[in-house]
Amino acid sequence: MSGPVGALIYVLLAPLVGGMLGGIDRIVSARMQSRMGPPVLQPFYDVLKLLGKRPTVVNHFQNFYVTCFLVFIIVTGAIFFGGGDILLAIFALTVGAIFLVLAAYAPNSPYSNIGAERELLQMMAYEPMLLITAMGMYVVAGSFNVRDIVRFREGLLGYLPAIFLGFLFVLTIKLRKSPFDLSMSHHAHQELVKGLTTELSGPSLAVVEVAHWYENVFLLGFVYLFFAWLGPVIAVAATFAVYLFEMLIDNVYARLTWKFTVRVSWLAAGLLGGVNLLLVFYMFRGRL
Repeated sequence: MSGPVGALIYVLLAPLVGGMLGGIDRIVSARMQSRMGPPVLQPFYDVLKLLGKRPTVVNHFQNFYVTCFLVFIIVTGAIFFGGGDILLAIFALTVGAIFLVLAAYAPNSPYSNIGAERELLQMMAYEPMLLITAMGMYVVAGSFNVRDIVRFREGLLGYLPAIFLGFLFVLTIKLRKSPFDLSMSHHAHQELVKGLTTELSGPSLAVVEVAHWYENVFLLGFVYLFFAWLGPVIAVAATFAVYLFEMLIDNVYARLTWKFTVRVSWLAAGLLGGVNLLLVFYMFRGRL
């Protein structure tokens, strides 16, 4: 489903789906560590609790930047699920991430500022692969529009297997999973306290959490495109399997340094993404 209806469904349901995925993530992670874990609705309870707290603002620009972050993430998903231009969705996602960085830079906090710097480094790491993925989809499907990519019946995965692997690599960064949870972690082992969100609390922190729910649904929608030719049911199941795989990676790998993250991400973009892109360009050169 695309167009205004698809965008509206995303705006209304993405927080519910994203929150449920967060609850499942917590349960699966707890079971991997031989714990019971919280209930699946715990993320919603946490957000409601944060919304009920008294607002505490270190810097008046914080709330403005955080709100802009949420707005641009919603716009990103609305463009994508509305069947719009996938490049435009990636650019909107980047603008949203920049607003989150500005929110972290606003207070004079060393922890928050270091988290912002690491977020910028992570953006440098994953952006090339995201763009290569979009270009690969354009070469194969003949369009940047999501509605046309979904309708491509030959299947993206058969033409873009290496690009898919490269995308899964940077997806770990975007989902803020170990070993790449450098700027902000949902685990208690983060030595930067909470990195980007160290100086955020109450409603502003709730807004960031909801924005991440929107963002995660958009990212999984990106994964869905690779399996769309198999039909909605199988494609959704495959997308959820990818998310489970990301949970596994998150729980079995220790965090890496930012230097290694940037290096291997560019290596993945060059070897996996670049080579696969050149091959499909050669295959479809007559149509371009």
